[in-house]
Amino acid sequence: MDYIQQKLALIDAQRAGRGLHVWLVSTTPLFLPAIGLMTGIVLQEVLSQRRDSSDSSLAMWIWASLLGLCAMAIFAGFVRRLWALHPDWLALAASICLLCLGAIRLLAFERAAPYDVRDLVGEEPRLATIRGWILTQPYQQVQNWCFAQLANADPATAFYLKAEQIKTPTGWRPVAGRIRVSVDEPAPNLRIGDEIQAYCWLHRFEGPTNPGQFDLPAYLKRLNVYVGASVPSREGIELQGKTGTGILMTLRGRFTDAAAQGLLEHTPSDAQEEAMLAALLLGDRRDIDAKTYEAFRKTGLAHIISLSGMNLAVLIGVIWWFSKLAGLPKRARAAVCIVAAGAFLLAVPPMAPIFRATVMVWVYCLAVLFRRRVSALNSLSLAAIVLLLIRPTQLFEAGWQLSFSAVAGILAFTARIESFTYDLAGGRLYKTNRPRKLWLRILTSVGRRVILVFSVGTAAWLAHAGILVYHFHRITPLSNLWTVLASAPVAAIVTLGFLKIILSFVLPTASVILGLILPMLVNVFIWIVKLSARIDFSSTLIGHVPLVLILLYYVLVLFAAFVHLHRPVLKKGLCAIMAIILLSSLGLMKWHRTHRDHLSLTCLDVGHGQAVLVQLPGTRNILFDAGSMYTSDVGTRIVLPFLDYIGVSRLHAVVLSHHDVDHINGVPEVVDRRRVDRIYTSDVFLAQSQTAETARLLLQHLDARGVKLDRVPEIIAAGPARIHTLWPIGDPNAQQEISDNDKSLVSMIELAGTRVLVCSDIERFAQRQIISLHPGLNADVVVAPHHGSMTTLHAGFLPQLEATILVCSCGKRDFDQGRVVGRDGHAEVCYTARDGAVSICIDADGAIQRHAMKR
Repeated sequence: MDYIQQKLALIDAQRAGRGLHVWLVSTTPLFLPAIGLMTGIVLQEVLSQRRDSSDSSLAMWIWASLLGLCAMAIFAGFVRRLWALHPDWLALAASICLLCLGAIRLLAFERAAPYDVRDLVGEEPRLATIRGWILTQPYQQVQNWCFAQLANADPATAFYLKAEQIKTPTGWRPVAGRIRVSVDEPAPNLRIGDEIQAYCWLHRFEGPTNPGQFDLPAYLKRLNVYVGASVPSREGIELQGKTGTGILMTLRGRFTDAAAQGLLEHTPSDAQEEAMLAALLLGDRRDIDAKTYEAFRKTGLAHIISLSGMNLAVLIGVIWWFSKLAGLPKRARAAVCIVAAGAFLLAVPPMAPIFRATVMVWVYCLAVLFRRRVSALNSLSLAAIVLLLIRPTQLFEAGWQLSFSAVAGILAFTARIESFTYDLAGGRLYKTNRPRKLWLRILTSVGRRVILVFSVGTAAWLAHAGILVYHFHRITPLSNLWTVLASAPVAAIVTLGFLKIILSFVLPTASVILGLILPMLVNVFIWIVKLSARIDFSSTLIGHVPLVLILLYYVLVLFAAFVHLHRPVLKKGLCAIMAIILLSSLGLMKWHRTHRDHLSLTCLDVGHGQAVLVQLPGTRNILFDAGSMYTSDVGTRIVLPFLDYIGVSRLHAVVLSHHDVDHINGVPEVVDRRRVDRIYTSDVFLAQSQTAETARLLLQHLDARGVKLDRVPEIIAAGPARIHTLWPIGDPNAQQEISDNDKSLVSMIELAGTRVLVCSDIERFAQRQIISLHPGLNADVVVAPHHGSMTTLHAGFLPQLEATILVCSCGKRDFDQGRVVGRDGHAEVCYTARDGAVSICIDADGAIQRHAMKR
């Protein structure tokens, strides 16, 4: 960009800064109404959380009245022709109307219908017989965690059901609403559209009980699902007939099958290249293994393997090029692309990015058909309005936010970043610069494309970085660089993949040839991502970040990009102040989470099992066990989300008490996704690893990951804190009468005279031996032995310890049936089944504070 172009750009920027709203109204009239619609949805959501649901009718009337007043004001403005003189006021009035409409739409979406099934189910499960028809294709839940092979039950099947009738003592009565059905067995003969009768337990969904845990009730509420149905066996479902899936569902099934057959040409296998192809082109990423997905997550490229608008853009580009090659005029090409976008929408899962991209393609093609100019930002705004009016709760989903923010960021920032990058290159890559030598022209052309990809990736990263930090607690500062490296293979894979699907219908031989090339490209792509993920600073785990800091980040980005002051120095100063506040807050937050002067112990709610994280003074983090008897994949579902939430990226040690499955079946997933320096256990565990199936399975996994398994030392020192191993002593294997539970590790953690005893699963024999070996033993905090079981507790064990706080890591069934210890003396008893995750803090002076977390 030469001197004159720079001045013209500066003048345009200053004019845009002085009248940004005027520019938006004139070029993108739907942008402000879309913002108004989002504001109304958010405002109503905040108000509904602070009010009782019975006030929804009153709120509906208030919003409807305000909407009516705004509509009358707009009508009066048209009658008096005021809007021709003040179009910005029209945009403001329209935004207020959409604000009211957003609130009304959210209220209407969440309002219970007459005879709604949610009104029939209370806190306790209800045995019921229901009838309805299947809304979604039943899928068998994947069990890809390490200990799944030892699970006693078969994989479950899940689907959504539109309820129609429920059986009562007086007969069948109508019922409305959607139900999430879970069958505890595979159900391969169920299909979408089947009318069924199910004998089941209707229940409400339980919320998260651990920090960072996935909030299932909130997620299902966004889908307008409030009730679940648990069917113990496939025999509990009777097929009543076919309701007919309708033309749309029939077309969707046929297009999906045809696309999958054209891409893979055979039944899908376990090969990762096929799983990646299915993810990139068909939106099915269920078969991607955990290690590969973790590499994408660490590099910030997980969005690439999520079906997005880029895939549709590539498909439309290929079809446009072929149509042009065939000699079709521009308007005919647009018509073909409209049909192709609709077919793509039918062939892939219905997700927000695809709907957004489809609406934008249709708007562009319709503009070509009717010879009208189109604004990309206006098309994006229209897509947002359409999708939110269909289902307003999409606004609160991370996928929807990332999709729209990324596209908005690309539209807003790409040109600025590209211009800035060209200036840094010294003008050698400007389009006006045409080198005489061919090789220089080729290098210049490649350089421009690299800058374009880098600018697009950086613009998208700037737009969605705050959302990523808020939802996933992680910063990926190099994701734009990795985007540049991955863009070439991804573009080639997506282009050739769609070309293969198209050619499979007209030129099968050419399709087969492409099928030989695609796996090689996919393997190169996976190799690049895994290599990038090995760089430690590719991803920084921050932990939970308050919403106010996320808002400050977006204020900084928008202020720097769109606000133009007469004194540039003042703007730079304000940006510097906001940046310093933001970076220093994040830095201090990360520092305090990794450097402590206190001891923190958190006993997670894993049901019948144990997972205790101890954060010692300094930086050391030690995990005592990670397992559960009845919660599947506890490492991925509970332990790792908690570590993400509090910003723990490294475990200095994992201590395994013994080989019972409810203490170790979550460890493999933790090792896969966290840096673990070493794993400690007892000689008993090492000796039983040859005979116990659970221990052998874990050792095989650790060997494959290169993680060391060592004998636990008698004392682990961490600054002023000490961890002592009290039991077992000698050779417990020599005594045949000792149970496996009695061979469990017992650890004493001590800081400033305050003691914490982690008892694991020891029973009466070990408890008596510990009392005998340590007659003066006492502890301020005790993690109760054997999950607080009364049947295996020695009568004198807990009274001698004289604990202030007793923590029972127990299951809900044992707690409800009273099979766990009660209040003992002056000890405060905490039950994870009742209180959720229990956190205890011991400061440098030995003072104890505790709190329970249950959301």
